[in-house]
This record gives sequence, C-alpha cells and structure tokens, in this order.
Amino acid sequence: MEWSLTGLPLPITLRPPSPLTDDGLLAFSRKNKPFRIERNAQGEIEITTPVGFESGRRETFIARELDFYAEEQGEKTVGPNAGFNLADGSTLAPDAAWMSDDQWSALTPAQREKFPPICPQFVVEVLSRSDSRSVLRTKMEAWIANGAQLAWVVDPYAATITIYRPGAAPEIQQRPASIEAGPPVAGFRLTTSRLWADEATSS
Repeated sequence: MEWSLTGLPLPITLRPPSPLTDDGLLAFSRKNKPFRIERNAQGEIEITTPVGFESGRRETFIARELDFYAEEQGEKTVGPNAGFNLADGSTLAPDAAWMSDDQWSALTPAQREKFPPICPQFVVEVLSRSDSRSVLRTKMEAWIANGAQLAWVVDPYAATITIYRPGAAPEIQQRPASIEAGPPVAGFRLTTSRLWADEATSS
C-alpha cells in the first residue's frame, strides 16, 4: 500500500481496495511510523496519532510492571507496539499484554516475527487524550470476545480502572490506590498513583 498519511486528519479509517496481507500491513506500519495502526474485523485500517509524553509514560510503566511479574512466572509480555491476529480477522495492538508460556511455545519462529495468531489472556489499554472512550470500549469488548480472560482500561482523566471479564458486566474502580488482578495473572498488583492525570477527579 503506497498511501501517505501526510496531511490527513486523524483518527482515520482506510478501506483498501483489496485486503492487506500481514506483510503488507507490517510494511505500511513501518512506512508510517510513529502512527498507531490496527486492522478491524472488516479489514479496514484504523489509524490514530501517537500518544503524548504522559500517556507514553503510563504505558511504559504498566508494561514494565507486567513484564517484571511475567519474568518471575516464566511467561511473556509485550508493550504497545506488538499486534495480534485475532479470530474475528482483526489485528489489534494493546498497550500491554500477557500470554502464557503454553501460548508462546505453540508459536512457530515465523509467527513470533509477525502478528501471532493468538489472543493474549490479559490486556491493558490506557486512555490517551486522542482516544474516544466509546471506541476504546468497543475494542475491549473485542478483546474479550476473541478470548481474553481479563482486560483493564486505565482512564487517567476520570481516575478509573474498568475491568472486563468474559460473561460479566464491566466493573469500575474509582481511584484505587492499587489494583490486584485475578486469573489468569493472579498475584499481579499494580500501584496506580502515577497513572492519574493532574486534573483527574473522583466524581
């Protein structure tokens, strides 16, 4: 795909004349760094701006803490630049994700170099200034529908963490001092004080 994003208002959804292969999507993403690029279940390419410094700092902190936990357990995590091919045909990239060693071991070396055909069992998304809450809510529902067992949305501006689980209504925690995950990452605890924006309120 030779489209250029220069001058286009973002976020934007592109509809390729023919479906992009994984190699085509990787090439398009490389050409258009640092934009965030995903593919939805209809084959459309969804493009958003890179996040600002504070959002990037929050994402890095969460991914780092989750990686510390995973290393102790002998499991794998990724940060916001890794995409996954999901069962519904979409290719999504969470801000942080955890997968079991069994999931990782089942992948071929070639699959690990591209978009692995698995859904992480635990994902975290961090709302940024440019994100739509309704769009992010739809994305979380897609993670759960495709096999995630636990998903968190961190909203720094409302000072909330919304917890998604299969077969359950979302649970909202208001400005928790910390949050501890259940299965599949039982024992993972995240201290949240550095996640809230300065203007976050408890209302």
